[in-house]
Amino acid sequence: MSDLSAKPVSASRTIMSHAMLPSDANPFGNVHGGEVMKLIDSCAGITAQRHARSRVVTARIDELSFLAPVYVGDLVTAKASVNDVGSKSMEIGVRVEAENTLTGKTVHVSSAYLVFVAIDEEGRPIPVPPVVAETEDERRRMTAAKARRALRLQRPRPRPEPGATSGG
Repeated sequence: MSDLSAKPVSASRTIMSHAMLPSDANPFGNVHGGEVMKLIDSCAGITAQRHARSRVVTARIDELSFLAPVYVGDLVTAKASVNDVGSKSMEIGVRVEAENTLTGKTVHVSSAYLVFVAIDEEGRPIPVPPVVAETEDERRRMTAAKARRALRLQRPRPRPEPGATSGG
């Protein structure tokens, strides 16, 4: 079992950047939203894994907003941190910005909240260490994450269809 000592938000904060190429875009040079989503999931997953020090899986994308377009040539940066932790899951917040490296102009492209579950080698959920908010901003994010979790818990849980399988 991994160490369940409380960890500060700063211990698992992750920043990833990716230069957008023509293969990431449509014929008009607009980057596909799925490319941004992939970066979000990757950055959030690394953050969750660093916090839990175990395997993790994406359980939910609670909210994802696209606020500005991304173009071929932009440097897209995702910044992720743990917002709050339950007993076996954690909410990761991600902010994405795109920088035009020729002009230096940076825009806020997207924000997302993802829920990850820590798992063992057999895929069973395992406990997650608590997270410690050290700054006023981290405490604000934690309070908001607790409110989102309370709303998630009020929703009916989706049940898989008989015979349905999970991805590949």
